Amino acid sequence: MSAEQRASPGPDGGGTPAEDGVHAAGRPENSFRDNQQRVGHGMAFMGGVQGDVYYLAGTELPDDDVTEKIIKPRLREGPYPADEVRKRLCGFVEPPSYLRCRKVLDRRVLVMRAGGGTGASTAAFALLAERYGADGITGLDSMENLAVWRPKGGRGYLLQGLSPAAADSLSEVALTSLGDLLRRSGAHLVVTVAKEAQLPADTLPWQVRHLPPAPGEVAAKRLQTMAESGDLTGAQLNDALAHLASREFTDYLGAHPLPDDGVDVAGGLREAVVSGTSAASVLDDLLVGSASAARAALAEARHSADDLSLMAAIALLSRQDRTVIEQFTAVLRPLIGERAGPRPGSELPERADVLGPAFEDRLEAVGARLLPTEFGSTSRYRFPVQPVAFSGRHRSDALLRHLWLEHEGMSELLWKALDALPYQPGIDLTAGGAIGRVLTHATGPSTLRQLVPFAASDRRWRRRLVAFALGELGQHAVLAGAVREQLRQWSRARSGLVRCTVAETCAGSYGLARPAAALKLLDTVLDGPEADAERSLRTAVSFALGALLTEEANHTLVFDKVAEWLESEQGTPRHTLAAHVVESMSLSTFPQPGRSGTRRVSLADVMVEHPAHGLNLVILALDAPSTHEATVQRLLQIEGDPALRRRTAFAPFLSALSGMAREHRGVMRFMLRRHRHRTSTPPEGFAS
Repeated sequence: MSAEQRASPGPDGGGTPAEDGVHAAGRPENSFRDNQQRVGHGMAFMGGVQGDVYYLAGTELPDDDVTEKIIKPRLREGPYPADEVRKRLCGFVEPPSYLRCRKVLDRRVLVMRAGGGTGASTAAFALLAERYGADGITGLDSMENLAVWRPKGGRGYLLQGLSPAAADSLSEVALTSLGDLLRRSGAHLVVTVAKEAQLPADTLPWQVRHLPPAPGEVAAKRLQTMAESGDLTGAQLNDALAHLASREFTDYLGAHPLPDDGVDVAGGLREAVVSGTSAASVLDDLLVGSASAARAALAEARHSADDLSLMAAIALLSRQDRTVIEQFTAVLRPLIGERAGPRPGSELPERADVLGPAFEDRLEAVGARLLPTEFGSTSRYRFPVQPVAFSGRHRSDALLRHLWLEHEGMSELLWKALDALPYQPGIDLTAGGAIGRVLTHATGPSTLRQLVPFAASDRRWRRRLVAFALGELGQHAVLAGAVREQLRQWSRARSGLVRCTVAETCAGSYGLARPAAALKLLDTVLDGPEADAERSLRTAVSFALGALLTEEANHTLVFDKVAEWLESEQGTPRHTLAAHVVESMSLSTFPQPGRSGTRRVSLADVMVEHPAHGLNLVILALDAPSTHEATVQRLLQIEGDPALRRRTAFAPFLSALSGMAREHRGVMRFMLRRHRHRTSTPPEGFAS
């Protein structure tokens, strides 16, 4: 049985059962004439149902069905998790300048000059981890004024990408004073700056020019690490190292001297020895991903709108399903064709090819291929996916960067095609990340302006795309300041949709890298008018709070902010949001079951892990009419469960709570209700 008809609206605005086709045939005697059902969403049945029921609610995915993946940051302003530091240092090779850096760091401050991609950040992590361990490193804001900054404890501090304004504040006097402060605190500081940065001459004693490790050594160490972790057998390791020592690979690494080149070679050799493919194919894949190869490929395709649109689709939506690539290509092809001007006569030649080449043949022509089928998923269902990707490593990024930045008007066409494309699972993440990586190479004040139309979109997936792009941009120290200022401006925008984009950006790498700044932005976005995006704004801010809670270090910051919002006037966006969080934690968890998030927090968890915050939150929740009932019910459940009662140390918690009853009416109401509940409940083992 198929139920495709919706209930038609009745005179009162509710839905009444559809009757078209019933009057014409006459009502059966046992009709449900006097029964009525009104449903705001979904569907309702009356009577018996036999067999399967299918409800078709339309073909497009709903607006809220977006990619809610939480991307971890590479660059942080705050403590780095130990597992992230260990992952960074896996396969680390000491660079030639390492001993010199270690010696200068003995003076407490080290300024490392380095070119991009030379591994200076990894070396800085290694230097600090030697002294403080993987869990003892804290990142600083690249805009930090070191002349007034003060260490907060005996840790290793890392400032990556010193801004020009912060560089101007350095001097011999400032660094000497800073060294004394660090020594008294038992701390060290490493600062990385671009090799071309202008620094005062009297800071030379603290400076070291970082020299990258040889890429061959990096590749060998990576392969050995893979063998130690079980990713390679002993025989496979020997084969990979033999290929690495061959002339072809030594020549390649001689021409590509950065550590990342060695990492790429190691990854390619691993795939080759595991899959049994030739080592020569590894070099082929690496070479076609170069900037020169990208320029050559685009030059070859410049006269074919079909090839060019397909290449652009794969570059922007790499590893998306073939149907998504085909759909985007179909949208982009006529837009590119218009650049060539009007076509000659529209009549087809006598033997026109109206079928066109097969998709796999078209992929082969542009150097791409279909990958093995896998299973993708959304929050509603799973489905088979056959990803499409270029054969070469980094080819997508190289092609998109060249196409976007060096050919006038192409970026506008890609935005236009994206805007015309219906949502497909994953395109917000894939396209957003790709655009963010391209824009890290862009210049000029319009770099971030081109994100505005999607940031103000009424479709959430487009706002998520901007959030992923800004998250990528925020991971580059030289751009972090521009992203921060853009988000600050957007957080005060009159458009609730633009403010939604700010909240979505906080629900990812940008927010996790800067949790205090993210919570300040979330506080600001709730200030403006929200009539145009009330539901979307609540969803975005709630999702951002859940994303921040995925890391334990952010819990107290989030609970403090929720407590602050709960004290706001009832009915305001802040109070409503805080009430939702507290009610969710009382009834089940926040984020609620079914929502994205690797960590779900209940009210009992807060009471156990953060007793002071738990007590404060419960007092405020009991005082607020919007959360009083849910909080009371949860507290009574905790007290009635012996395991939860012991886990939460409920007796001392209750004692502290009762001490606050005189000053808080909601707490007094709970204590009186608890007393009535206990006196009316029969002792265990007796029937009521």
